[in-house]
Amino acid sequence: MKVYLLNPPYFPHFGRGMRWQDTGRGGTLYYPIWLSYAAAVIMEDHEIKLVDAPAWGWDRNDVLQDIEKFEPDLLVIDSSFPSLNNDIEVAEFIKNHYECKNVLVGPPGSQFADRILASDGIDIVTRYEYDFTLRELAGALEESDDISHVKGISYVVDGRVQHNPERDMSSSEDLDSIPFVSKVYKEFLNIRDYFLGSSLYPEVQIFTGRGCPFHCTFCSWPQTLMGRKYRVRSIENVLDELEWIEKNLPEVKEVFFEDDTFTVDKKRVRDFCAQYRERDLKITWACNARVGLDYETMREMKRANCRLLITGFESGNDEILRNIKKGITVDEIRQFAIDARRAGLLVHGDFIIGLPGETHETIENTKRLIKEIKPEILQVSVASPFPGTEFYEWCVENGYLVTDDPNEYLDDQGHQKSIIKYNDLSEDEITEEVNSILKGYYLSPSYINLALRQIFRKNGLDELRRLTYSAKMFLRYLGGN
Repeated sequence: MKVYLLNPPYFPHFGRGMRWQDTGRGGTLYYPIWLSYAAAVIMEDHEIKLVDAPAWGWDRNDVLQDIEKFEPDLLVIDSSFPSLNNDIEVAEFIKNHYECKNVLVGPPGSQFADRILASDGIDIVTRYEYDFTLRELAGALEESDDISHVKGISYVVDGRVQHNPERDMSSSEDLDSIPFVSKVYKEFLNIRDYFLGSSLYPEVQIFTGRGCPFHCTFCSWPQTLMGRKYRVRSIENVLDELEWIEKNLPEVKEVFFEDDTFTVDKKRVRDFCAQYRERDLKITWACNARVGLDYETMREMKRANCRLLITGFESGNDEILRNIKKGITVDEIRQFAIDARRAGLLVHGDFIIGLPGETHETIENTKRLIKEIKPEILQVSVASPFPGTEFYEWCVENGYLVTDDPNEYLDDQGHQKSIIKYNDLSEDEITEEVNSILKGYYLSPSYINLALRQIFRKNGLDELRRLTYSAKMFLRYLGGN
């Protein structure tokens, strides 16, 4: 079959692959990472094309012209909660001009399959993890119209929605069997289109594992897409991909490991670092890490060319950390920051404003903690209660939602806005506090020393380029607000 995988047009530089899906304030644009892994799985058996409309600046007409030229049998449309209405409308537009099977993928499918299938533009919806589902679906459609045996999909039969049984989540063996996603990036995308505010440019993003065993109430991916069980690729398989990147994408300055928490298994991390050094690899890498990572492991990561840790600190208030089941304390956050700096690793600290229990006082707690630990890169997000999460259910039960429509989670520029209001904290105040914290941190004279610390280290010129671009995009964002 001919399969067309589409990251559909929406706001320019809108990131469906981001954990907080929006148009990044600092110029961030994620790879369509889940769609790219699906492409890697499908292309073994079928002819494919992968299109990233937000990265390329394509509108619906550009996409339609390209589809008519490629003539696919199966159209796969990526989606996210904030873009769902738009994504369905794109599917309807295409269906009105070109006839093929349209499949919508992404987290909304696990929550809203019936609602999505009410649209004439969508024939099939996948639920949860979808790369192996799509491979089986394409194979079934190639043989006949009978898809009753394909697990993990929903579709309409005689006017009624049919939900096939759930598909088991991928195993470690499955992950090792997937061709390297970096090969997909090289063949179908332009790696220079993508930018992470914390990574050296250009970068690539890969998974070394999927799933997260922790129970943060707000985190969408483990609850709506890939599950709690953490399964991993073999260290050999991951290192093989790094070696392939070094040889075939020499312009890449950094690889980012997109696992929710790469450091879940500290022994695996240390083994990875040892084998990385044994292979004499050179490429710089970074990862998502969790508070509680010990100094000795951090030191081994640094010796194996790890540059930076992205860590979800979330709040400077212990009660809020308990409310969201984070499983860490403010004192542990402080120790993590000390140990990372001592090990020579940069810290990208993530905080969220508007979590359960948030007040003006707890926001001040968070501000004080940020000033104390001084992360080299600061990310502050609006707390978005995505459907399917425990946080969403809590907001519904307590009447804190301003709207229950996730398509209203963004402002008219594609940036996050709060759709939660508490008794003494309005939705506008939450959004304004996020902007105020970021503006106060990055425009403060004290940040100059943090910026210089990044520049006067290995890869200093690349750090300067990254900082300059992020600053330009952030100032542009501030100019529009």
